[in-house]
Amino acid sequence: MTVRERLEQQEALLLAPWATHAADSAGRARPEAPCDLRTAFQRDRDRIIHCKAFRRLKFKTQVFLSPEGDHYRTRLTHTLEVAQVARTIARALRLNEDLTEAIALGHDLGHTPYGHIGERTLNDLLPEGFRHNEQSLRVVDCLENDGRGLNLTAEVRSGILRHSGPLRPESPEAECVRKADRIAYLNHDLDDALRAGILKDFELPGDCLRVLGNSHRSRINTMITDVVRESAGRPHLAMSPLVQEAMDGLREFMFQRVYRDGWRDPEEARCDTVLRHLYDHFCAHPGEMPEEFVLIGYRDGIERSVCDYLSCMTDRFATRKFTELFLPSSFQSF
Repeated sequence: MTVRERLEQQEALLLAPWATHAADSAGRARPEAPCDLRTAFQRDRDRIIHCKAFRRLKFKTQVFLSPEGDHYRTRLTHTLEVAQVARTIARALRLNEDLTEAIALGHDLGHTPYGHIGERTLNDLLPEGFRHNEQSLRVVDCLENDGRGLNLTAEVRSGILRHSGPLRPESPEAECVRKADRIAYLNHDLDDALRAGILKDFELPGDCLRVLGNSHRSRINTMITDVVRESAGRPHLAMSPLVQEAMDGLREFMFQRVYRDGWRDPEEARCDTVLRHLYDHFCAHPGEMPEEFVLIGYRDGIERSVCDYLSCMTDRFATRKFTELFLPSSFQSF
């Protein structure tokens, strides 16, 4: 018996009846021989961790652009926090932790530079629109591995696509990631906003805090514990009405005071300008993109390939490329 077969037997014995078993995976678009050491979902997790798009997340914005300080979240640390929350929920509910982790680590691979600012700009520019969850799937299917993609299992691909947006998750593990994504970003974005002075403790909504807690630690614990308690013995995740209402209230507060408040309008305008200029330039000069994106242009169209190229950029690379193309060399040393 191989290590993988032993792990698959353990899943059959230990996981909840509605959990997703690696041995029952719908498989990959291109069939592969199984690994002797790892289940199919463990292989997917490893492929995501080792891909270029995952490494680029460390230089992509979560909320705060080029913050003064080393403790603000980036897209990479957000991803790791989502994975931690999702795995905690999955383990407590006897779901497949490996599948949960793979989806969580891959869910934001398609995010743009400058966070949701960049996503809005590319959505305006690309004729068919741009959504980061769809782009994350495109990264693992088409862009990674020199255009061959990572050839992930159907379950991981579906979870990545459905972690946000109107499509509902198809597995309880994907539900874990969708729920963990919201738990993670609400709490760490609030923590960063307090650190930056955008919010003060006395401004936080008291009705929400009375339910969720008065500290970062207690709020996360309340949300996770509530999900586990309300979902135990059920095939779908749930929250109690009281905690769900408080969480929704906190989310609405964050949208009003942090995500849409206008405190960073000048920064947003600059980021929008950078991406629009880069989009126009590379649409007019597609041959200046790396060869892999030129080839995508032949297959899927220039606008699509330019958006692929821009969405792959980190914040600092996009800014540097804009500087090289549009600022006179005499200004670049300032």
